[in-house]
Amino acid sequence: MKEIAVLGSTGSIGTQTMDVIRLHSDLFHAAVIAAHKSIDKLQEQAALFHPYAIVITDEDAGKKFLETYNGDADVLIGEAALSEVVKRDDVDLVLVAVVGITGLLPTLEAIRAGKELALANKETLVAGGALVLEEAKKNHTLIRPVDSEHSAIFQSMIGQDQKGIHKILLTASGGPFRGRTREELAQVTVADAMKHPTWNMGTKVTLDSATMFNKGLEVIEAHWLFGVDYQDIEVIVQPQSLIHSMVEYVDGTIMAQIGLPDMRLPIQFALTYPDRLPSPSHAFVDWNEIAQILIAKPDMKVFRSLKLAYEAGEMGGDGGVAFNASNEEAIRAFIAGKISFLSIFDVVEDTLSHWSAEPVVSYDSVLSSDRKARALADAFISRKCL
Repeated sequence: MKEIAVLGSTGSIGTQTMDVIRLHSDLFHAAVIAAHKSIDKLQEQAALFHPYAIVITDEDAGKKFLETYNGDADVLIGEAALSEVVKRDDVDLVLVAVVGITGLLPTLEAIRAGKELALANKETLVAGGALVLEEAKKNHTLIRPVDSEHSAIFQSMIGQDQKGIHKILLTASGGPFRGRTREELAQVTVADAMKHPTWNMGTKVTLDSATMFNKGLEVIEAHWLFGVDYQDIEVIVQPQSLIHSMVEYVDGTIMAQIGLPDMRLPIQFALTYPDRLPSPSHAFVDWNEIAQILIAKPDMKVFRSLKLAYEAGEMGGDGGVAFNASNEEAIRAFIAGKISFLSIFDVVEDTLSHWSAEPVVSYDSVLSSDRKARALADAFISRKCL
């Protein structure tokens, strides 16, 4: 029985992870579940999975949870608790699925504690990739990616000599606005941006898919995970979401991972690696229904997020911190109706154009850069609101 800590258990990735755990209850147990504010869903999960520990990072939500919870689990409140529970003796594997930079410190602590690690938090590597990779190397920790694209790359590299990689082909669905012009995107609403054609995801990830900032984050993440230079990472659009990513080797061979767009597949593989279990969706690609596999180039003039991601990554140091933080602030402002959809790109571009990269030397340095980038982005947002 493998004991798993699911950080972000009530979110999109978290709930699907719990589904995989439930399907294989003879192999896995949710030792720890953690959420920010979704205490009703957390109560349901606690009753169903009987964890040893429960974390609520929001103080007020934690107090409300304690008023109604009558189980036996240890209940910890506050963001700092995430970094404590990952070190528990009754935890074997930590799956990090919290949103934002909150995932960085628990990831570092899990590695230091010698836990197996499954990572579904893009921001952890985008902001703190140098720190995470240093700790992983020091502790001989294999980072198992949960994102469908990075899981696909990971799977396409199994048994291969990494020195033989020529290029990573990172696929994107193109989101709900594939093929649209800037003029057509000028009046896009939050509701419009939430209509993803192939994936069912949380709000932040879905909006990032609409702007293709998620793919920008994944470019930086792929650089850190697989040690590939930015010029050797190419984004291609695969709107059916069947090819989840590919690796091209120096002899011209291309390894691709193909499957249905179901996040439970990469989640399950992250939990069972190197073994495979029957599909949690009990469904397979029906090739009789597929006339052709579509491939296209992304429009980097409309979706400037990709160009900005490469610029931030090649900037080095805390460039990734600035890219991520300014995007988060811009998305928040868009949801609040303060800026337009197209202004999301402007805010990030303005932030990066005024950013002087500094080395990432510690967790505190990441937090300092994050605060600085958010303040800079908020200043640009305020000007757009005038």
